[in-house]
Amino acid sequence: MCAHRTPCPEATSEARDLAAVVSSHPEQGWRLLCNGVVLFDDDGELLPDGSAVGDHHVWLAPQPVSA
Repeated sequence: MCAHRTPCPEATSEARDLAAVVSSHPEQGWRLLCNGVVLFDDDGELLPDGSAVGDHHVWLAPQPVSA
């Protein structure tokens, strides 16, 4: 599906959300990636086969510095 010189990650790859953006609709909260994945602003994803992936990112909060 991807025609980039360095191919984008496949939709089945864990790195799928690093694919190039083909179409962006920030007013609606989603982007279509080169690999066919729809990436939502809440970090959910819709894969080309129709399956949904919930927020799967690990967000790290800065640790407080003890004095």
